[in-house]
Amino acid sequence: MAQSLHVLVTGSAGRVGQAVVAELQTRGHVVRGFDRVPTPSLSDAIVGNATDANAVQRAMAGVHSLIHLAAVPDDVDTPRAVLEELFPANITGLYHVMEAARASGVKRVVLASSGQVNWWQQQHGPFPIHAEDPPSPKYWYAATKMFMESIGRGYAEMHGLSVIVARLGWCPRTRAQVEEIAAQSWAQDVYLSPRDAGRFFACAVEAELKTNFGIVYAASQFLHEQRFDLEPVKQLLGYEPHERWPQGIEIVLGR
Repeated sequence: MAQSLHVLVTGSAGRVGQAVVAELQTRGHVVRGFDRVPTPSLSDAIVGNATDANAVQRAMAGVHSLIHLAAVPDDVDTPRAVLEELFPANITGLYHVMEAARASGVKRVVLASSGQVNWWQQQHGPFPIHAEDPPSPKYWYAATKMFMESIGRGYAEMHGLSVIVARLGWCPRTRAQVEEIAAQSWAQDVYLSPRDAGRFFACAVEAELKTNFGIVYAASQFLHEQRFDLEPVKQLLGYEPHERWPQGIEIVLGR
């Protein structure tokens, strides 16, 4: 790493967010958090909602890089929740974050997308899945991530931001999700451990890029069959996973 960077992590209090904050701090970066609740072990943390433009603008002031994790992290149960929870957080919030990044002169933006944009290919193949393969989204959550990916490229082309889209594997947030992964071999092959998640995002803000836009998959090592093509993320960002299922679940389970 050539220098210490000032990095804003939205969604900093979540499972991936806490892992990212810890890894960035270990590497000597200056980290600011932004979440709807306080971020553990982070003194510079703003409590706010991504749908609040003023709060997002305050959080963005003076940062070099943005890691945007804040979102409703999966599909919701009812049509009303789609309209009142999922879309505001994942689309309106994204608008405020991208506009604040542009206005503040942020140099590197890393957007957390999801492997769910290729959900049906994950289930049926062919493998490994490449970033250029046609999307096969699971449902509305994945559709919001496809929107994110598209507008990320728009900001890279129109405003010159350096934008990395990260299609993340499954980093479990709860004991129930750990049990789901344990019961399904395909899920173990798209598992993303918290420590590997932290390493990935640190690589994404540190890398010197020859392009202003890229889409990559981020996962831990596969256990049975390689479902995501991880060679591009190695070439673009220098990221290689260190762990495989079930390494890292002790973090989720609080052991």
